[in-house]
Amino acid sequence: MATAIVILISLLIGASVLLLIYSMSRLKAEVPTEEREYMDPLPLALRLVWPLVRFLEFHVCAYIPADSLERANEKLQLTGVGYLINSEQYYAVRIVAVLAITALAWFSMDALGNFDPTMLGLGVVGGFFLPALWLRDVRIRRDKAVLKALPVYLDFITMAVEAGLNLTGAINQAMDKGPAGPLRHEFYMVVRDLRAGLPRAEALRRMEKRMGLLEITSFVGTVIQAEKMGARLGEALRIQAEQRRTERFQRAEKLAMEAPVKLIGPLLIFIFPVTFIVLGFPIAMKFLGEGIL
Repeated sequence: MATAIVILISLLIGASVLLLIYSMSRLKAEVPTEEREYMDPLPLALRLVWPLVRFLEFHVCAYIPADSLERANEKLQLTGVGYLINSEQYYAVRIVAVLAITALAWFSMDALGNFDPTMLGLGVVGGFFLPALWLRDVRIRRDKAVLKALPVYLDFITMAVEAGLNLTGAINQAMDKGPAGPLRHEFYMVVRDLRAGLPRAEALRRMEKRMGLLEITSFVGTVIQAEKMGARLGEALRIQAEQRRTERFQRAEKLAMEAPVKLIGPLLIFIFPVTFIVLGFPIAMKFLGEGIL
């Protein structure tokens, strides 16, 4: 009798596993093929889990409220990651991060033989907020790169405009001569919008909305105002370039003045104790040899 029950339970478990595998394969088959021809290439870490991300995007994240997806899309556009993933995929990445970090925490605690539900909960919370912290770091690095390259691009655009080119031709020349980075990509998007038939003011306003920087807002406002008032665009752009260059120099001065203050912590925590140990060790050994300590 006991053997029959064991066999029946084994059959039920096997049937459940087969049914689960069949159901997952059918659900995976329903996921449509993704067209990434006009998207940025995926990094290695995302390529490894991308089938799971696509599965969650289609079957789970499609039911996320529209306002949450819109807020996520705004964050992705401000960081430039909107060319890599969409808002549904962003939430799918967060779910994958939760599963991965929770599994890693569980495995670590099981290997150490010390299971702690608090640590498991911290792993869930950390996995959920890790992509948001990554987006924050990406935006900070992107903004720094844009502010660093902006004076150079303004100089190229100013010289091209003063040489007789229109703004579109000047932007094309700046993209050819300027440094690579997110600002070049944004100017490329402006040129693409212009070729698609958008008015110049609308294309620039879209760039301003995508970047969300005061310096870009000032540049866009200057260009649009100069065109409306009939002012000399080259002179207005030259003033913009000089102002952006002055601001970049001031930011560098500020960082240089903050460096000594930021060094105090590492000095007190790491360097001073090691220095005192190196200096005090021979003295302590001499006292020990003479029996003083």
